[in-house]
Amino acid sequence: MRKYCILFVGIAFVFPMMVFGASNSISDHSNKLLSSFNESSFKDSINWSKKKTAAWFVDRFKIGAGFFAATTTTDIELGNSAGGPIGSKIDFEKDFGLEKNVQTFLANFQWRISRRWRMDFSYYQLNRSASKNLERTINFGDHTYNVNATVSSFFNNTIYRASFGYAILAKPTAELGLLIGAHTLQSSMGVGLTAGGAGVSYKDNFNFTAPLPDFGIWGGVALSKRLALNGEFDYLSIAAGDFKGEIVGYNASLSFKALKQLDLSLGYTGFNFTIDANTNNQNAHVGWGYNGPSLTVDFRFGRNNWNH
Repeated sequence: MRKYCILFVGIAFVFPMMVFGASNSISDHSNKLLSSFNESSFKDSINWSKKKTAAWFVDRFKIGAGFFAATTTTDIELGNSAGGPIGSKIDFEKDFGLEKNVQTFLANFQWRISRRWRMDFSYYQLNRSASKNLERTINFGDHTYNVNATVSSFFNNTIYRASFGYAILAKPTAELGLLIGAHTLQSSMGVGLTAGGAGVSYKDNFNFTAPLPDFGIWGGVALSKRLALNGEFDYLSIAAGDFKGEIVGYNASLSFKALKQLDLSLGYTGFNFTIDANTNNQNAHVGWGYNGPSLTVDFRFGRNNWNH
């Protein structure tokens, strides 16, 4: 009987120790599994939220300014204010002596709304005037300007451009996208007789503001850690009521990363359009364009949600 009592006391003492030890072992193992699971989940969550990588020239904001050397072409036909037939076809550079090569200032701004979405804004102005003795008789507006007459002329243009684009391809070193935009063109032109045969002087002026929408494609590729090539092509042909027009625009530039956030860009830009319209009962045909090299300085800044 004494032996059974000792055995019972021993079991009563050892069994709780065994249960407690096993419980601790299970608890430790569970904690390790939970810790491993949490760590794995945490790593996965980091991978899920990992920032995208973009080319070095892609930043939240970019503002640029520079010099543009444009070669212009201007063909104008203007009917009289009574709605009569359109006048003579005039080459403003050849017939009126306007400068064909013009140097001007340009400015642009780009906002990267996200890695794929962007908005662009640009501005430039081209103003020209001249005086010349006519080499042929010209009908412009309500008047006839005879051969050998001395005429003064001007053709001024201010261009505002805005576009909205989306990158259908967004890689660490390249991107390719589509855009929709509009050139708002403010133009004024005029011809005046300054030395009539009988001391008579008169003039004809014509002004218009035209929002010219367009669609296009754009892209860029990083050639190295400091060089990048960017380009854009725009086109639209439209006819509505008394208005008909066609637009072709393009731009290509080679950028050099001079400093961390400062780039130098050498580009070549062109914008050409034709418009046939009736404004204030006057029939008009305007064909105008410019093409030429540009040199700009671009400053990139802002907080990105992507890596370079």
